[in-house]
Amino acid sequence: MNYNETAEQSVIGSLLIEGSLIGNLTIEPKHFYSAKHKRIYEAMQKVNEKGTEINVVTVVTELGDSVSEIGGVGYLTELAESIPSTAPIKNYESSIYADYRLRESQKLTSEYMKSPSEESLHKLMVDLDKVKNEGIQTDEKTVNDYLLEIAEELMYPDESQNKGFPTGYKDLDEMTGGTQLGDLIIIAARPSVGKTAFALNIGSGHCKNGGTTHLYSLEMGPDLLLKRMISSEGRVDIQKWKSLVFSDQDYSQGITAIGTIADWKLNVYQQTNTINQIKTSIRKAVQDNPDEKHLVIIDYLQLIASSGRHERRDLEVGAMTRDLKLLAQELNIPIILLSQLSRGVEQRQDKRPMMSDLRESGNIEQDADLIGFLYRDDYYDRDSEKQNIIEIIISKQRQGPTGTVELAFLKEYGEFVSLARNYEEVAHG
Repeated sequence: MNYNETAEQSVIGSLLIEGSLIGNLTIEPKHFYSAKHKRIYEAMQKVNEKGTEINVVTVVTELGDSVSEIGGVGYLTELAESIPSTAPIKNYESSIYADYRLRESQKLTSEYMKSPSEESLHKLMVDLDKVKNEGIQTDEKTVNDYLLEIAEELMYPDESQNKGFPTGYKDLDEMTGGTQLGDLIIIAARPSVGKTAFALNIGSGHCKNGGTTHLYSLEMGPDLLLKRMISSEGRVDIQKWKSLVFSDQDYSQGITAIGTIADWKLNVYQQTNTINQIKTSIRKAVQDNPDEKHLVIIDYLQLIASSGRHERRDLEVGAMTRDLKLLAQELNIPIILLSQLSRGVEQRQDKRPMMSDLRESGNIEQDADLIGFLYRDDYYDRDSEKQNIIEIIISKQRQGPTGTVELAFLKEYGEFVSLARNYEEVAHG
């Protein structure tokens, strides 16, 4: 059993000499292994809460009749007299924490082995994650530290570490600053509007800028995703993948696109479908290559399987979006999460999506840093004047404005381009 008796005795002995040091400690009675040391530390906390000085006399008084159970007055006196200096008390505290983490980890693992299952494995991972951070302290930045970082952003904006990754669309980047580090970005639309194509375009653009894109596809196989990317990059009609009848130009452009994509830092995952598998995979990918510019795209929220049990589906979805938001913050990367919209959109005269249209919304609105809805008027009205134009409606942006950006959607290639570029291409045939 992991137990450093000297560390526990030294913390208690130091407090008997200099009781005010208890204010510098964060350990609790549960972190001690020895039952008598737990009891003594509890008594010390009570003495301190009363505003009384901690010493042998006050602790003995607080223990009362139970003092004999901890070895009597003699044991406390012995601990106090054995301390040459109280200076290392934080080192002793760290040792107690380390032993506690190991004991708890062993205990949790043993409990899991008694009845292993997918659900108990998830619980084990969650519990171990909590235990590993027990007693781990990081120094908080001062206000001056933050002000210095902000000043550097003002002076050297091009070198700022807080800059987002460009999406490749000027108007969208001007509104959002790109995909921001640490952000959970929700892109939502009705089926077949183009959310997967839009996400693939952003992922492709990120690769072209030297970034690393991770695609988690829960709906479409890697081969279909890659064919879409080849069509977009090489201007090969998507429908031709069904008939496999290609022109010489299709062949030439397709092969060139394959060569281009092969050089990208692109990863496609299909075997990960639970929230825990996705989180573990993302964390490993970032930790294995910490210096790369990681962008994660998950297609899509409603297909992710939860690893726990929840009373309602909206609570389940809310727990998953919260997990992904915390992961984005932890790894300081943008995570784009695609989402379906409910059929409620179809019941309104104006079918532009709203927050209430998010399916099984849970805490989506709360957790997301940015929520963008995709809307095509020609999706509902074939005679619409806005043919092949998609609206990106930014309905929430934690650190920026809301509004709408329009792009041209070249459906045959699954490609989004700026309206100016589209008109130019039409004019030149």
